[in-house]
Amino acid sequence: MAADFATAMLIEQMAAAGRPPLHELSVEDARALGPAMIEMQGPGPEMARVENHSIPVEGGEIQLRVLDPKQPTRGVIVWYHGGGWVIGSVNESETLGRKLAERTSCAVVLVEYRMAPEYPYPTPVDDSYAALEWVAANLKQIAGTSDLPLIIGGDSAGGNISAALALRARDRGGPNIALQLLIYPVTDADFVRASYTDPENQLLLSRDGMLWFWDHYCPDASRRTEPDASPLHAENLSGLPPAVVMTAEHDPLRDEGEAYAKRLEEAGVPVDFKRYPGQMHAFFTLLMLPGSELGMQQVSKAVRACIVHHAKGQPAMAAR
Repeated sequence: MAADFATAMLIEQMAAAGRPPLHELSVEDARALGPAMIEMQGPGPEMARVENHSIPVEGGEIQLRVLDPKQPTRGVIVWYHGGGWVIGSVNESETLGRKLAERTSCAVVLVEYRMAPEYPYPTPVDDSYAALEWVAANLKQIAGTSDLPLIIGGDSAGGNISAALALRARDRGGPNIALQLLIYPVTDADFVRASYTDPENQLLLSRDGMLWFWDHYCPDASRRTEPDASPLHAENLSGLPPAVVMTAEHDPLRDEGEAYAKRLEEAGVPVDFKRYPGQMHAFFTLLMLPGSELGMQQVSKAVRACIVHHAKGQPAMAAR
């Protein structure tokens, strides 16, 4: 089906504004679009507490922002923002984080990993893993108790990072992740899949835009099949935490996200998968779109199920 009415209207408005395609922008100009996104999204729900933390990483430090909801905290979500590993920020994802916190009764930790091209692959993944380890070691400080499920998630490049971290955590013996939220994740660097070449999918994100991102993030094409870069190339996906995998019909990343969901299922990992018809890439984070609310409902249901299973001392299962 065609893009839904709200999506089509948004695309028309953006076209009327005369903004050049992403792949024609410099990194600086692409990042300068961020404040408009903050203004578009609004402040989000009020939190009981907002804290900023600096944590050491190899070669420097990164920033984390903890969003604590007003209701009792029942879990902790570590969220990695999208933006092709090049653009995006904690500030730009805070409204989404606040909504996640309110809807799931979880503290949400937003991670400001260092980005390409200044810090190319694998630095964003390394930073993100350091953040995950810090959160796991400080659950009591963040949420008042360490006996809570630890959940990771992200959109697009953030979904890519989350999938890579789930593999790292399994292979390195921790942290223990209860659930992974993979929102239209990058899982491969194959630019000839049908979803990449379909003219109807060249909307907010296009094939040219993804090439631009990959060229900045991992300019050495020979490394793009490493599991930390393209989790779909991991030899073994067994033993990973249950996953929510969300894709959009009109998204270049659709096919690789769905291929990853299939491989997870084949490996025996519980998967709550859904393709959203009429939606484009980034619909989940564009909170003004009706499709975003439907995606939030899927995520909230899965997180609540995870919390219930954790309270009963049972393995987490993705909601169906």
